[in-house]
Amino acid sequence: MAATATTARPTDLMGLSEAEYDRAVAILGRTPNRTELGIFSVMWSEHCSYKSSKKWLKTLPTKAPWVICGPGENAGVIDIGDGQAAIFKIESHNHPSFIEPYQGAATGVGGILRDVFTMGARPIANLNALRFGDPAHPKTRHLVAGVVAGIGGYGNCVGVPTVGGETNFHASYNGNCLVNAMTVGIADAKRIFYSAAAGPGNPVVYVGAKTGRDGIHGATMASAEFDDKSEEKRPTVQVGDPFTEKLLIEACLELMATDVIVAIQDMGAAGLTSSSVEMAGKGGLGIELDLDRVPTRETGMTAYEIMLSESQERMLMVLKPGREDVAMKIFAKYELDCAVIGRVTTTGKLVLRKNGAVQAELPVEPIATQAPEYDRPWTAAAKRPVLAAADAPVRDPGVALKALMASPDLASRRWIWEQYDHLVRGHTVQRPGGDAAIVRLPDSRKGLALVVDCTPRYCHADPETGGAQAVVETWRNLTAVGARPLAITDNMNFGNPERPEIMGQFVGAIAGMRAACLALDYPVVSGNVSLYNETNGQAILPAPVIGGVGLVDDVAQTVDLAFKQAGDAIILIGKTEGWLGASLYLRELCGREPVSAQIWAPPPVDLAAERRNGDCVRSLIRDGRINACHDLSDGGLLVALAEMALTGDLGFEVAAPASDVLAHAFLFGEDQGRYLTTAADSAVALAACRAAGVPALVLGRVATGGQLTLDGRPLISLEGLRAVHEGWLPAYMAGK
Repeated sequence: MAATATTARPTDLMGLSEAEYDRAVAILGRTPNRTELGIFSVMWSEHCSYKSSKKWLKTLPTKAPWVICGPGENAGVIDIGDGQAAIFKIESHNHPSFIEPYQGAATGVGGILRDVFTMGARPIANLNALRFGDPAHPKTRHLVAGVVAGIGGYGNCVGVPTVGGETNFHASYNGNCLVNAMTVGIADAKRIFYSAAAGPGNPVVYVGAKTGRDGIHGATMASAEFDDKSEEKRPTVQVGDPFTEKLLIEACLELMATDVIVAIQDMGAAGLTSSSVEMAGKGGLGIELDLDRVPTRETGMTAYEIMLSESQERMLMVLKPGREDVAMKIFAKYELDCAVIGRVTTTGKLVLRKNGAVQAELPVEPIATQAPEYDRPWTAAAKRPVLAAADAPVRDPGVALKALMASPDLASRRWIWEQYDHLVRGHTVQRPGGDAAIVRLPDSRKGLALVVDCTPRYCHADPETGGAQAVVETWRNLTAVGARPLAITDNMNFGNPERPEIMGQFVGAIAGMRAACLALDYPVVSGNVSLYNETNGQAILPAPVIGGVGLVDDVAQTVDLAFKQAGDAIILIGKTEGWLGASLYLRELCGREPVSAQIWAPPPVDLAAERRNGDCVRSLIRDGRINACHDLSDGGLLVALAEMALTGDLGFEVAAPASDVLAHAFLFGEDQGRYLTTAADSAVALAACRAAGVPALVLGRVATGGQLTLDGRPLISLEGLRAVHEGWLPAYMAGK
């Protein structure tokens, strides 16, 4: 029996509510000691148990013929043919990155890498989605510098290319930046490794780096909102070592090539606690651990510290009996610790021993599966009025384009992605800066297209529309390079779910995501929920970030967004109504911030049109009918044209067609479901669109001379636009 220090309720419930503490006592039939209370605390934290979100996450579509493993494991798995599987997931490290940006971001990358290679995959690509506060805020530059350096420092050293991502700025993130990291790996579809413990008596083996005191109660910290004392939480931030991670990847993959492993689990949030409890819980078994055998790097560590440490680069395995020596030899070769620290049992209990005494004895099943599940009160977001284009101020198109392209949300991110090694391993086909990255599969013509995306201002204005739009935006991004979208992973970043309006945002976003995933046959296979992203009651703009993965049958038959040759016709595919509500034009040019008292409805998402238009575009790319493609999103048509011109270093000559849509709305409206394409023979492309029932029209042609011309009037030179577009972020980071 575990020692019990007191029968009274402790003053520090370690993040549990009083009701949750009472529930733990009822499960145990006695008062928990400090170690046991710590285990309940981290396992029942929002970060580990999803207690506020589980009810709604269950409504997302997660199955398709190509899905091998959906949510519930370390990462999602999809079949990509030829006996191969793609394994991927996205996860947040928001709170740690705000407190200590370099290590917070670095260990976010390390953690998501482990989630993927734990399942038997070799990581082939990293992506990230970053959101920072107002550039004028005194902490923003420090956070940008630290987070970018942390991502680059870890990813570059571990040898996995960072091939894509997004970065945005908004004042709602002043007190709580978002750092979402995604990893994609490739595995043999017949050799996927899972985490459920099996085989009573089988040895439980610890591998990787030694355990220290860093990151203790990191999961609990990530499940609470910030206040003015957030800096005091610095000790809960983990410290990473990418060189150890690289060795761990190679050692694990080498061991996986044998027949030794029964189950394997990353020691992520909640460290040894979550890995042991989850493995035993999924297997319906128990685990006994001798904590004196756990490799430590600090003296005098207690059972509480060992179990709750979130030291990085560690894994827990169940091995076949008598095969421990195989693991020992492999990990010794890579100079990593490998220690038998326990065994699988039939008791259904987690039993911890140290110094010859039982330090904790807990039933596994209720800890793993009976965490509180809340149906929190929620209020639906108010329906916003539609902004008539005539009520939006008219700005000179050239002046507006220059201002938008130099704005924090649209300025070039080259300063960021040039700090990442996006070419390591030599398989990157399309680099950062386009609609989606493409990574060729080794020894194959096939490739994976990868992207992350979200538009928080849409989600704030209408969570359901915003959730749907985040999904279809990634679907369009993948389509625009010629990939067949297969599945998504999601990172749900929201404020305090105990506030009905915030919970309403979450519920609405899930509803929109569900509708879009069903309409597009684009299931959710993994994900992460990050709540309590607020400081002193000020919540972030909701950000349901979507990571999309698509398959390319032949990387030679893909396109990018760059204009290719002068004289090509520029074709707009999709319907334009001139939707300016919640647009960047409205915010950046008209000073109408979408979190002000007047919030306008974002552009609607027509899922049937999205499917129809996207399928048509992919067929045009597959048949070689178009030679460039770019989806329309932030900033609308004129911004998309400018981005294609800058990437291809060619100008354009276009004219707004005669229609009922006002000129400024046609140029800067953010209507969904649209693509810009170029073709040497426009007639063939237009005929294909007509046959598919897809709206399409020729706007003009690609031009030489580096001039951007609208309706016969020069807007701005290409070089002039490049200077402001490329110049903002480097100047900002230099403090100019």
